[in-house]
Amino acid sequence: MSGGLSILVIDDNKIRASIIEEGLRDAGHDRVIVVSHVDGLVRQIAEINPDVIVIDLENPNRDQLEHMFQVSRAVRRPIAMFVDRADSRSIEAAVDAGVSAYVVDGLKRERVKPILDMAISRFRAFSKLAKDLEDARTELADRKTIDRAKGILMSSKGLSEQDAYTLLRRTAMNQNRKIIEVAQGLVIASGLLVE
Repeated sequence: MSGGLSILVIDDNKIRASIIEEGLRDAGHDRVIVVSHVDGLVRQIAEINPDVIVIDLENPNRDQLEHMFQVSRAVRRPIAMFVDRADSRSIEAAVDAGVSAYVVDGLKRERVKPILDMAISRFRAFSKLAKDLEDARTELADRKTIDRAKGILMSSKGLSEQDAYTLLRRTAMNQNRKIIEVAQGLVIASGLLVE
């Protein structure tokens, strides 16, 4: 992600929005869209489809923060949020909502680019961790299914664990399928026969 980024700035204060926009343009970002109305914000974000979102909330009340946190959860993008004041509950809620950078009392033109860069880096790191976690969960679930299929073959055909796995692998190769697909089919079929 570089100067070719599409950046959405959400700010109902035109002066503050211009500070962010100028900071982004100074940093070489020329695709900056400013939105000042938050009605139908998720729909607007979907239509604009930005690479990064910058939200500025001058003195947010609890409802405004919660609305922005709901938006953060709904869109999978790096989000940098500027606020003038915050409490520990707001900061924790921002982290839970997936806000990549939550900056309190730091809206200065020259700080916009480094904060944006940090938000993108944190988003990438978090996304990689989330993907790695999902991959690990899938691998564990697949391993459990393959173990169940081996157990079914061991008990129904009197095979050793290694022979059951070899049969699963050979069947997968002969059918040009993955072992997990064969194992899932066997587990499902076994469940139908038992009931």
